[in-house]
Amino acid sequence: MNYTAPDDLFEDQIILVTGAGDGIGRVASLAYADKGATVVLLGRNTHKLETVYDEIKALGKAEAAIYPLNFEGASPRDYEELAETLKREFGQLNGLLHNAAYLGANAPLEHYDIETWFKVMQINLNAPFVMTRELIPLMRKSDNASILFTTDDKTTAYWGAYGTSKYAVIGLMKILADELDSTPRVRVNAIDPGPVRTGMRIRAFPGEDPNQNPPPEDVMADYLYVMGNDCPDTGKVFSCSSE
Repeated sequence: MNYTAPDDLFEDQIILVTGAGDGIGRVASLAYADKGATVVLLGRNTHKLETVYDEIKALGKAEAAIYPLNFEGASPRDYEELAETLKREFGQLNGLLHNAAYLGANAPLEHYDIETWFKVMQINLNAPFVMTRELIPLMRKSDNASILFTTDDKTTAYWGAYGTSKYAVIGLMKILADELDSTPRVRVNAIDPGPVRTGMRIRAFPGEDPNQNPPPEDVMADYLYVMGNDCPDTGKVFSCSSE
């Protein structure tokens, strides 16, 4: 995408990023902070979140916030507490990037481990649904708020729960977009970043040369544009790859 974000794109905005400790989530958090946002870094690994916090601090930008949460064991009450905390500390939420994901196993469905299936669905689908459900009232307090999902087109053999969950995320996004396309409007979209040099990509394709894929920084123009107010769209899947 040929898009150059203005330096004040997210000035005075609060953006929550899940899976913020590494990969696309880390780089998106840095990109949003660099354009003025106060970023809420959410993930299960506190050490990784603290590292990203320090990277944002080194940029001289608005101080980030850290919110540790493990989706696998989170209850509905945990998401209620997240919403209550954000309301108390910030009073609004302008952006929400659902980026956390779990790969699970590459196996035929007839042999797929049931517990692994449940875990993948809990992290990749159930958690974004419950979190979004609790945060919608807070996002309605903002002008032109944005919810953004990272998805992945993996609907061929052996992608199992991961491929199914990512396909379901697109359905969730489209339903939300239709329901929230009112006043106050909350835009809802998804990005398929394609092959990107992340830890998950390396685990999914262990025989692949990781250097043949672009780093997360190369898809950040899309993540800035779709999250920001320059994007008028809702209910759309943006693709960063020609694969």
